[in-house]
Formats: sequence, structure tokens, C-alpha cells
Amino acid sequence: MSNIENMPRPEIILVADTVAREKNIEREDVFVAMEVAIQKAARSKYGFEHDIRANIDRKTGAINLARYREVVASVEEIENDAAQLVLEDAKLYDKNATVGEFLIDQLPPIDFGRIAAQTAKQVITQKVREAERNKQYEEYVQKVGAIINGTVKRVEFGNVVLDIGKAEAVLRRDEIIPREKFKNGDRVRAYVLEVRKETKGPQIFLSRTCPEFLEKLFTSEVPEIYDGIVKIVGVARDPGSKAKIAVKTDDVTIDAVGATVGLRGIRVQAVVNELQGEKIDVIQYSEDKAQFIVSALAPAEVSKVVIDEDSNRIEVVVPQEQFSIAIGRRGQNVKLASQLINSDIDVLTEDQEQERRANENKVRSQRFMEALDVDEMIAHLLIAEGFSKVDEIALVDLSEITDIEGFDEDVAKELQTRAINFVQNRDKEFAAQSKDLGIDESLKTVEGLDQDMVITLAKAEIKNIDDLADLAADELIEILGETAISEVEANRIIMNARAHWFEEEK
Repeated sequence: MSNIENMPRPEIILVADTVAREKNIEREDVFVAMEVAIQKAARSKYGFEHDIRANIDRKTGAINLARYREVVASVEEIENDAAQLVLEDAKLYDKNATVGEFLIDQLPPIDFGRIAAQTAKQVITQKVREAERNKQYEEYVQKVGAIINGTVKRVEFGNVVLDIGKAEAVLRRDEIIPREKFKNGDRVRAYVLEVRKETKGPQIFLSRTCPEFLEKLFTSEVPEIYDGIVKIVGVARDPGSKAKIAVKTDDVTIDAVGATVGLRGIRVQAVVNELQGEKIDVIQYSEDKAQFIVSALAPAEVSKVVIDEDSNRIEVVVPQEQFSIAIGRRGQNVKLASQLINSDIDVLTEDQEQERRANENKVRSQRFMEALDVDEMIAHLLIAEGFSKVDEIALVDLSEITDIEGFDEDVAKELQTRAINFVQNRDKEFAAQSKDLGIDESLKTVEGLDQDMVITLAKAEIKNIDDLADLAADELIEILGETAISEVEANRIIMNARAHWFEEEK
């Protein structure tokens, strides 16, 4: 193994420092690029089958060029004669050689010809560009979730390309506020939605329609929000038309809504102007869910809120004259309120609520009379005490039945015994019908469906979870009957059936 003295090359150090400074990248990245270039040039001279490696001394610029050959145990293991040799031959060069080690032969510094120099230049340029792209990616990925400013560079098929300084960003047409038009040279503010690492450089995607953009605008306009004194709890938007934002504060001396709106509405108006006139309702958040729902439906006046925690169902009752206000144009007001509280809201007039309650009680009463073989008066007493299903009577503590006025312990025991017998017989019949109709187990697990509904669906050839997921709400209501479920409940059941689709996608 020859020992070739490597001369200091101060010009190499100068080039690395200059390129690193001009391109604003790490000095080490330039050295690595130069080493790759030297290796390529050397392999083009000695043969590409050789494992030739270059190393540049970071202090002196001296270039160390060497050929590496791996030591293997037998001829059968050799895949490349130029880069591998068997242990027996390796010991002729180095008696201490062992399998897995490399024999290193120093090579003389190469004289860069025109082609070699061109190759080196191309490799350095490529590596420098890669380093620049990586630096850009690291810089902009940290800005995800922030607002940045840009200048319109061009508009392509409705998508707007912005110059944001060191890179370009894309504002896709579905992320642009409706009726918003841009032309070259326009200044634009947008929310950094996503940054992807691509071979041509970072792909930066922006949005002006997401709720987070509205939240960030208020953060920049309202010092109390920026400082964390006032907190934004939720945001719901119909971009370009209307939005609702819920705020709260733990400081009793601060009016969260007043601080957000500003004196004579100056703060909220600044956000409205940025969003092309989008109307914004600022709402006081409340830990009391019913109160929060009432506030979220403003400006409508609410008579009553009924919350069913088990089914995550919310019913809001309003006077007849407030119904259209509560729903809003094209259902906008109730839709935004639902997004804000993260629950579906079913809005009813007082007359509709009374009619629904009467129908529900009639159906429940009939079920109790048939299942328990009791008269209408006992059925009504059970409903008045909050019982809605026979299963509840079968499972409840006996004392809750004996506490009903007019029921003694013997009556309570008899009612519970009848309920238990009914449930057991019903479950056996359901199992038999399920087998006869070929009902898939997946359909039985869908939240919101009871056994009667499952049987009804199966008779309509809806026998598994995917069959149900393919239905529209009106189709489900038509199969089960309008008295069985509301439109809100139908939509919820279908979404529950579709949940596994999204899990599979993930």
C-alpha cells in the first residue's frame, strides 16, 4: 500500500468558503459536493467499477484519493472483481487482513481534464441546489400554521402562484375565498397550510378559506388574544359569507367579546376587510353547553335546548317566527353553530316539538303495552318517569320502579320479570331472523340502530355495513319510516357506517 503525500490546496478552502457564503448554505455541504465530484472524475479515469473515495482535509484543502477493496471469505462471494478480493489474496498485500475489512490503496491526485472538470462542476452545482432546497424546506416547514405575505406571480387554471421571497407558494382555487380575484403584482396574505419536500424544491400550499386563517388574523389584530389573555375556543366559517368565532377569558376584568370586537368594532372590521366582507359573529364561550348552543345560534332566540348525551343529539326549540333566523339562509346559521359546538343541531318550532313528543310517546306507549302486556295508564307512567325502552326496565335497579307513584314492590317485580322475558325472547328471535336473512355482524354494530331497524333494513336488502354506508339520509328514512328517525339521526347513522372507510384510508 503506497503512501502518497497530499499537498495543501488553499484554493479548495477558498472555493468552499465562497460558495457557502454566496449560496447561504453550510460549508460542510460544499465540501461533500466537491468530494462527490472528485470521486466521479476519478472513477471516469480509473473505471466506474472501482470503489474510489475522495476526502478533503477541512483545514488544508488537501485531497486524499484512495481505492477501497473489500475482503471476502471465498470466491463465491465476489460480486465485483474490481472492488472485492478473497482473504487469501488480501494477505499478499497485508498479512493482518481479515474478512469484512477494506484494503485501501492511495491514488495520485488526478489532473482534472475538461470533461472531469465539467463533471465536477455539475456535481457541485447539483449538490449545492439540493442543499439550498433542503434549507428552504427547513425554513418554510417551520412556518406551517403561520400567515405569510406574498406577491402574485402568475395565475394558472384558477390557482394563484405567489412569490414569497426565496420560494414560490401555491394558493389553490379551492383555498381562495369565493368571488376573490387576483392579478399579477397583487399583495396577498395567506395561511401556510402544508409544506411538502419535493425533488424540485419545497412545495408550499396556502389557504385563505380555512378556519385557522381567521383565527390567526384575530391573533394579529387583538393584543389580548396574542398575549393569551383572551382565548379562541372555536372557529366556524362559510368562506366569504359568514363566520362564527367563540372566545373566552379567565380574567374577570376583561370582556372577551368586547376586546375581540374592539372599540366601535374596529378590530373585527379589520378582519372583515381582509376576508372580502365576510360577516363575523363573535360569541362568548360558556362551559354550560346549553348556554353555548343558545349563543352559537344568535341572532335567533331559543326557547329550549334538549341535549341527548348518549346519542350526541341536540334539539333546539324556537318560536315559529324565529325558525328561519335560526336556520339561516341556505341553512348557514345552524350549520356554523353545529361546527362551532362540534355536534349536529336539530332545530324545531314549538309546534313541531310538541308533535314529535306526542308521536314518540305514542310509539313508546304502544311498545310498552305490547311488550309488557299492560294498559295505557301504566305505559304512560313509565314514560313520565323517563323510561323509553323495555331494555331499561329489564336492567334498572328495582327500587327505581318501586319509586313510581302507585307501584308497589310486587308490581315492580312483575313488570321487570316481564321486561326480562321480553328481552330474552326478542334477542333469540333476532338471532334466528339474522341467520335466516343473512345479516352480516358488521351491520349490528352500527351505533344508532336497534334490532328492529336492523331487521327492517335486512328485509330491504341492506344486510351489511357497506350497504348502509352507500345510502343517502332520505333513503334510510324511507326504509325505516319517518316516525323512526329524524334526518339528523339518519345522517349520523350513515356517517357511523362510513367511519371504517376513513379508518381504512388512514
